[in-house]
Amino acid sequence: MDAVNQLAPLADLFGEALARLPAIGGHPGRGRWQWSAARGRTITTRVIGIDVNPGYLAATRERFPDLRGLELLHADLEHDAIKTEPVALVHAALVFEYAGTGRCLDSSVSLVAPEGHLSVVLQIPTEGREAVTPSGYPSMNRLADGFSFIDPHRLRRLLAQQDLRLTHQSRLALSTGKTFWSGYFERK
Repeated sequence: MDAVNQLAPLADLFGEALARLPAIGGHPGRGRWQWSAARGRTITTRVIGIDVNPGYLAATRERFPDLRGLELLHADLEHDAIKTEPVALVHAALVFEYAGTGRCLDSSVSLVAPEGHLSVVLQIPTEGREAVTPSGYPSMNRLADGFSFIDPHRLRRLLAQQDLRLTHQSRLALSTGKTFWSGYFERK
């Protein structure tokens, strides 16, 4: 989907979120991510994927059949309470624009372990650009009706009320003319 061109930038932002995670491997029992300086990559003991679409979860399980500690949960973050042990990093990319900042935000925050982190990617309104880029996939085009921009400043205030403080933020201009805002929050 060259017209949309979001997959690579979103993957890069996830990589940046992982790189920002403190090297906690030297602290036994803390968190779920460990940094291996010798290999220069992140090693996980637990990965949780949550999606409302069971087909995406099945595709993930098929793509990563040997991924140790993979937990896939079928849930609608806008309506369902998530019951699982919190993790060191929650990454929510282009989630709140569709599911809102009510229960979905509360669910995301509840998944952040003490001293954990929340990484958020929001799409910023761009003059002359549609919120949801038309694509050749009808299911993707239907998403436009449920999309609402989230103001990063409002999100920061909401997260501050839940004891999450912003430690880093940036903007990324995409080749399509759209812009992403990313924020990295730490639980106090």
